[in-house]
Amino acid sequence: MSRQARFSRFFSGLPFASMLLALALAGCNQTTAQQAAPARPVLVTSVHYEDQVTDRSFVGIVRPRIESDLGFRVAGKVSKRLVEVGALVDAGQPLATLDEVDLSLQAEQAQAELRAATGVLAQAGAAENRAKDLRQKGWSTDAQLEQAKATADEARARLNGRKRSVELTKNSLSYATLLADAPGVVTATSIEPGQVVAAGQTAVRVARLTEKEVVVAIPETLLSRAKAGEARSRSGLNQTSAMSPNFATRALADPATRTYLAKFSMADAGNDMQLGMTATLTLSDAAGERVARLPLSALFDQGEGPSLYVADAKTGAITLKRVAVKSYESTDVLISGGVEEGENVVALGVQKLDSAQKSELSRRCRSERG
Repeated sequence: MSRQARFSRFFSGLPFASMLLALALAGCNQTTAQQAAPARPVLVTSVHYEDQVTDRSFVGIVRPRIESDLGFRVAGKVSKRLVEVGALVDAGQPLATLDEVDLSLQAEQAQAELRAATGVLAQAGAAENRAKDLRQKGWSTDAQLEQAKATADEARARLNGRKRSVELTKNSLSYATLLADAPGVVTATSIEPGQVVAAGQTAVRVARLTEKEVVVAIPETLLSRAKAGEARSRSGLNQTSAMSPNFATRALADPATRTYLAKFSMADAGNDMQLGMTATLTLSDAAGERVARLPLSALFDQGEGPSLYVADAKTGAITLKRVAVKSYESTDVLISGGVEEGENVVALGVQKLDSAQKSELSRRCRSERG
């Protein structure tokens, strides 16, 4: 064979060999790519159905349910004010006093009148007894006896009146000291020493600590929920308290905010929940339809309706299921049906799932859940 023929034969077989080499390299690269493809980790969450409860929160202030305006029961000049705003007081503790000079003089005068009435009654009683004795002996007339008896009855009535006067003056003297009628905290004072006050004028305001309430402004659209729903509060110290359905509103809405003042009492409020603290009041509707709350990132929709990827805990398979959406929220979606209680739903990475990765993804989901 000539040299030119040998070269022609060599180059004629070269394309076929190159093709075989390219196919071999492509198969190797594909196998290597499949082996090196990393598994895509995703998070899963369990489906849990519960009664749908729509909550609305309002910021309110912790206030006493009972706040009493205390004042002297008699008029007089203020001698001392014994408490300041914010002071804790006990039942029977003195809050302020009046000048007792005039009241003491009135008490002494009542005592003197009582002694005089006692002497008059003694004389009238003796005259009545003498008139009875003389009438029995026939030395006196019925008119004289009746006059002596009337004089004695008048003396007895005067004596009883003087006794009542003495008791009233003693009470008035005791009223010169203003006492707290229940344990509480002083929230306001409106008197100063030297001031002349009238009977019943407000002197000290005391808030009772036994019962507390949260005062909030409620819009008219939520008045029915506030009356019939459930309420709970959380103070600035993260103390949660259940609210009783005791609900009261003003007759008219606030002209500036168009809201109604609502008060909710707290039966189990502890001492840590102080008056004047801010509290968050949460109103909940009555139980309604049962829904499952899931993250929005778990929802998958490419024009065929909302769906969820459900990972089987035994086989590792991932199934796409159509679901019924009740409502959407800022970060969650409420599902009313389509998935079962306790199923594992893929919460992240649903837009990256495909059939080749389903089994691996589902196994990694199970391992993450432990």
